[in-house]
Amino acid sequence: MRGCIVQGREVPEDLVGELADSARLLDDPAVLRRRLAEDGYLFLRGVLDRDAVLAARGEVLARLAAVDEIAPGGDVFTGRSARKAREPDLGRFWRSVSEGPALRAVTHGRDIARVMEIVAGEAPRAQDFLFLRVGVPGRATGLHFDYPFFTRMHDQVWTVWTSMGDTPVSRGPLMVVENSYRFSDLVESVVGFDVVRDTSRKAAFAENAIDFARSRGTRLLTADFRAGDVILFGMYLLHGSLDHHDASSTVRVSTDLRWQPARMPVDPRYFGAEPTGTTGAGYGELNGAKPLDVDWHVR
Repeated sequence: MRGCIVQGREVPEDLVGELADSARLLDDPAVLRRRLAEDGYLFLRGVLDRDAVLAARGEVLARLAAVDEIAPGGDVFTGRSARKAREPDLGRFWRSVSEGPALRAVTHGRDIARVMEIVAGEAPRAQDFLFLRVGVPGRATGLHFDYPFFTRMHDQVWTVWTSMGDTPVSRGPLMVVENSYRFSDLVESVVGFDVVRDTSRKAAFAENAIDFARSRGTRLLTADFRAGDVILFGMYLLHGSLDHHDASSTVRVSTDLRWQPARMPVDPRYFGAEPTGTTGAGYGELNGAKPLDVDWHVR
């Protein structure tokens, strides 16, 4: 795949690969679960209603247009922001955007719930706390495991990443490190790590993903995502994002949400009417709560 950029460097063709689409296996749950166990992820094309996804995208963009970050009626970053002036409580504002009815109809709706029930083989439950991300040129998320954030109660948790709109590689979609759940030295080192309780450690890897992939003899897997696509994985798969370098400044809108078996205990930080989030700061702790003209590069 061409056009995959990480920290300003193009990923060599031998170090990048296409995510394998497993959507057809939804009719064969046993094989689907075996694919998840073998690959460490499931990429599912077109499992969500495209119109519903685009409606959710439009809902988010309209809220950002109201604070002068998105051109009215479009999806292009203006390069400026009036968010702080018009919405002084940034956490409250971002929570209201993240709880939009059209958005929640996708992230917590019947289509994805059906998928997760097949994956889990039992009744699933989604966290209430939603990670909504709007990416502009120059943004990226570094390599990390999700374990340090979401396993305080148990590790039977899946991350579901949803592309809210068409997201080609130029707009910085998610990437995963192929077979990284098998890197026992890294997996063992992260077990027991809680980002809140162990502040001396960093969750994101400092090493460039290209150099990391080469050193491990593996590849970075991604795709030109389309509205309706999702990818899901467990807590031990190393992942991050490509750089957003689309010259049009069209924003990437995506969500990541954690699901678990309904019978398992829940982490109160992410559930309920008033979830506090990872650190206790609520939606204000998220990068998404920062105005789009504020620079950031990692989670």
